This record gives sequence, structure tokens and C-alpha cells, in this order.
Amino acid sequence: MDIKTLTAGLSVSEQITPADMQAIKDAGFRAVICNRPDGEGPDQPTFEEIANAAQNAGLTALYLPIVSGKVTDEDAAAFDKALTELPGPVLAFCRSGTRSATLWSLGQAGQRSVADILAATKAAGYDMGGVVRRIVNGGKTPTDEGDASYEVVIVGAGAGGIAAAASLKARKPGLEIVIIDPADVHYYQPGWTMVGAGIFEPQQTSRTMGSLIPPGVHWIQAAVAAFEPGNNAVILDGCRVVKYKRLIVCPGLKLDWNKVDGLVETLGQNGVTSNYRYDLAPYTWELVQGMTQGRAIFTQPPMPIKCAGAPQKAMYLSGDAWFRRGVLKNIDIQFNNAGGVLFGVKDYVPALMEYVKKYDASLNFFHNLVAVDGPAKKAWFDVAKPDTPVERVEMDFDMMHVCPPQTAPDFIRVSPLADAAGWIDVDQATLRHKTYDNVWSLGDVMNAPNAKTAAAARIQAPIVAENLVADMRGGAPVAQYNGYGSCPLTVERGKIVLAEFGYGGTMLPSFPKFLIDGTKPTRAAWFLKEKMLPPVYWKGMLKGREWMAKPEKIGVK
Repeated sequence: MDIKTLTAGLSVSEQITPADMQAIKDAGFRAVICNRPDGEGPDQPTFEEIANAAQNAGLTALYLPIVSGKVTDEDAAAFDKALTELPGPVLAFCRSGTRSATLWSLGQAGQRSVADILAATKAAGYDMGGVVRRIVNGGKTPTDEGDASYEVVIVGAGAGGIAAAASLKARKPGLEIVIIDPADVHYYQPGWTMVGAGIFEPQQTSRTMGSLIPPGVHWIQAAVAAFEPGNNAVILDGCRVVKYKRLIVCPGLKLDWNKVDGLVETLGQNGVTSNYRYDLAPYTWELVQGMTQGRAIFTQPPMPIKCAGAPQKAMYLSGDAWFRRGVLKNIDIQFNNAGGVLFGVKDYVPALMEYVKKYDASLNFFHNLVAVDGPAKKAWFDVAKPDTPVERVEMDFDMMHVCPPQTAPDFIRVSPLADAAGWIDVDQATLRHKTYDNVWSLGDVMNAPNAKTAAAARIQAPIVAENLVADMRGGAPVAQYNGYGSCPLTVERGKIVLAEFGYGGTMLPSFPKFLIDGTKPTRAAWFLKEKMLPPVYWKGMLKGREWMAKPEKIGVK
């Protein structure tokens, strides 16, 4: 007997026997549901035998037989009704548990998110891919068979998605492409650090989505609910089905603000802010301007996160503003990092440490933010130093800049495209999916071990375009990704340490050392960040103009 938990109130299992009933009772169950018709297998006990044993053990038993592979909408409704009427917790069983898990999934559709349902069944070892369209359709069998179909479907209209569409159009102008994304507005997220320092205005970092979709590219303004890669299909909320010949997946990361207890309630007030949100970055600058004394905490969660340097960029620019106003001596700067190093590529650390000293900032490693009480101005961190028990510490603050925990979006994590950790499973050189040859991924959701930055997506988009077009022509991949990412570390207003690196922390500078030495703070790098990179983004990357982003050919260094 192998019992798998789906919820606190329901578990499912393979075929049980009358002899199991006392153990089921002892495990805390109060009712059993049989979803297997009598006579399906030669060694299968009858429901009458199961019911008698259940009664003797003090359990309620219900017979709701389902023919294998034929779960009807009415069956799912009956199962859901039974769960509300039977004493719980309930154990449902069939031959393997799949039918019971399917009944629960369909009955919960409309009550829980598709991702939650798929996550629960996946964790229990059951694949609901065969009924995902019905789950998306509220548990009912879809009647609309009018599928839209495109040569290339791109999921996500962020930096990676729009750049990939533009790069594909530059190579094959007649290619029929659709981008799927529910958002109305597209953001230049690298600019939010500058908004939080009073250098950019918020409106400089946003454009309407419709103005950026490349000419000739279709746009479906909808959210993706699930993938059916075996059927070359993407399922949208509302159960609309979009078919593809080739798929590019790049929806960005989920910022999991709710993972920190009390954070959502206090964001944007009580001195709690974040440059990771468009509407909050101006509040960062407001707090910095108004602060003359007290403690400022800057947090960084466990990796992976997008732009891993952004939490400390906020610290440096705030410290610089206080230094210039002459109040730095009255401000206690604390950088609380869940990781164990200041920056993952050691070549850049010496220059950064000079600024840590300049701003007299305390570096607290292995400190992970877990809770905040905004009105009380208190925060709690779990300190998980190697080989020592986790300790929870409390810190008071006057201002706190929070970088939220980050994960792949729910619909990605539970999809057949994801690896065990929930990221799109790609070959790190070609960015092609390891299992599905007609799927590629770029940007923050794929599992290549590179920094998750817009600069990385700028390099990845042409590589995906080259390899997808090569595949259309019947050839092998022709372009390779070396893991390039860039993090312009704004150490003070007017100077930047321009970190550029690839797989394994290899330094990959774009400029000769006499122009920009990335290991030192330079004004040239600041000019690049402030004046050059925004137009490179808006007018180059998103338009298919691959400035400084020519794909590296496979076998060529």
C-alpha cells in the first residue's frame, strides 16, 4: 500500500485490500472511496469485501467506479461532492491511483489554480497532462476544437520574447509568429535601479506593449495555463488552444513577495521599499532623500534572482546619496545576504569592497529575510551559516530595501518542459530543449547556469533565432551561447564597476581595457549605463538590430 497525499483532506493510493483497513484507520483516515470497478483484475477484492472490512475498522466506504481512461465530467462532480459529504480525511484508490487523482484534479478545477492542481498531482507522482485542457476548462470537457496555429509561438513579451521575435523577423520576414503575453505595459527593468537613485524618471522605463510588438508579429493578450509539448500545443486561460511548429519559452521570473511573512502588507509604506517594482522604485528615492539618521537594511534572497547585483546597487547608490549630503556618519547600513559572498565572480569583489568600506556597510552573509512588521519597523532573518543550526534574529530598521525571493512562474514549474527544480530544461550552448527538439528557451526561466540579466537575453535572442531558423532548414544548431551576462554595478553616482562574465565566472569584457576596465569603477561605464544602454535596448535589441550581439558560431571561439 503506497499512500500519496494530495491535500490535508485527501490522499490516493493503488489498490488496497481488506487486510489494509486497520492500518488505514491507524493512519488517521475516516473514509475510503473505491474508484475501481469490480472484476477489473483477477486478484482484485470486491467492493463488498472492502466495505465490510472498512465497517469493521470503523471507516465509511463509498463505491464510485470509473472505467480506466473514461473519467466523465459527471464522475468528477460526483467525486467532488463525495469529498464534501464524507468524514475526512479520505483515502481514494483505484488500480494505480491515477483515476482517483484525475477525479480530484477535475473536481478542483475552478476552485484551485491549474498550477496548484498540477503541482499537487506531480508531487504525488501522477501526470495530469492528458486532462490538462479539461482542468483549464474548469473541469469540463472542451467543446471548441477551433485551434489557432502558427509557425512560431513565443511565450512571454519581455526583453527575451520581443528580441527573439525581432531577430527571427530580421532573418525570415515572412515567418508567421505569435507572442503570447497578458501584460499591457513593457518595462525596462534595468532602469529601476536608476529610478531608485533619482537619476531616471519612472516613465523612462516603460512603453505600451502594443508599441513594441514587432511589425508583422501577432500578439495574443492572454495568460498561458499549461503546455502540451507532445501535441505541440499551448493552453491559454479559458482553454483556448494555440498550436505551434516551434516554440520559444521566455516568460520571466515570478517575484514571490508572499514568501516573506508580512511583506506584502507593508510594501510602499513604513520605510519598506524595493527597486524590483516599477511603482516602488520612486519610494526608494523618497526614503533615501528623507533619511538623515537610523538604520537602513538592504536584503538579498537565495539565488537565483534576476540581476543579482541589483540589491547591492541600491545600497551603493543610497550610501552615495547620504555621503554627498553629509549624513552618512549617522546612518547604519546593513547588507543582509542569504548567500555567502558579496558577488559571485571574484575578480570584481576587490573594487566592490572599497565601496563597502567607504559607506561603512556591514556585510551579513547567510541572512535570509523571512518576516517583517512594517509598523513596528522590525525584520526577522534566518541565519543559516554552514555546519551550524539555523538561528532567527530580529533587526530594527528605519528603511529597508527588499529584494524578493524569485522562482520560475507556476505554470512553468509544473509543466513537462521543466526540470526537477522547475526551470526550462535546455542545452546550455544551443538553448534548445533537451527533450523536445522544437522548443527553445531564453531569459530568466531556463536552467543554463548563467546570470539572469537583460544583457544575457540580448545575447541569447539572436542565438535562439539562428538555431531555430537552422532547424527550419533541416540543419543542426549553428550558434552557441557562452553564458554571457553583464551587471553594471552602480557603486556611486557617476561610476560603475562593469561586471561582464560567462559560464564558470569567466570574464568576458566587451571593451578594451583602456576604454573600460571592468574590475575598476569608471565614468565610461556609467555613461554606458545612463546614456547608451537604454537606446540599445529600445531601438536595438527590441528591433532586431543585434548591436554587439552577433551570435557565436558553434566551434568558433
